[in-house]
Amino acid sequence: MSILVILQISLADSFATAKTTLIQFLQDNPHYQRDFYCNTPFRWVKNSFQIIPSPSYTPRNRYTKEGKINLRARQIELEHIMPAHTFGKHLACWKRGGRRECANDSLFKKMEGDLQNIVPTIGEINADRGNLPFREAPRRWLLNQYGQCKVYANFKDKEFYPANYSKGWIARSYLYMEKTYKIRLSKTERQLMQRWDKMYPMDKKERDFRNFLRVQKMQKLMRF
Repeated sequence: MSILVILQISLADSFATAKTTLIQFLQDNPHYQRDFYCNTPFRWVKNSFQIIPSPSYTPRNRYTKEGKINLRARQIELEHIMPAHTFGKHLACWKRGGRRECANDSLFKKMEGDLQNIVPTIGEINADRGNLPFREAPRRWLLNQYGQCKVYANFKDKEFYPANYSKGWIARSYLYMEKTYKIRLSKTERQLMQRWDKMYPMDKKERDFRNFLRVQKMQKLMRF
């Protein structure tokens, strides 16, 4: 069975519902409490996931331009692997007014809430990555922007270089979104994702999570 057949599932009807589901999953499975890009540990504190200080991540900016503590460098955010801009820009509502205009569009809400494309990320890195496309880092590029975290936001060339351990998951999410929602990827981007999919096979952590989504989908269908 191909990986894209395995991934033909969606669980939530909205981004808010998806995040609620993922929060519960992370709380029930503490061994998944590692952020997607740096593999940095985090834990639930009061009403949010907070980063546990470790050598795996050093903030790029500990303070904001106003001199305040950069709270996004301390917290976990549940965000998209394929950015909303990428999966939404081809919709008529997006062309009229971007994400806000698509808030009530049924297809956009389905894509936005698809848990195959949502992961826990460090807030600062999520902000830095923004809509930057994933690319392979140039040879001998020094990946020290976030300490020992082997990712890099290349603002000059508008590219984001992920660590090897997340490339396979990224690729399968991109290929899933492309096939499921007819997202138009560039030839270069599709080839990169196909290459990463082959180079970095699904590990137990990713397989168990995607199996969890499949089971949840089946249970949801049985309720109707």
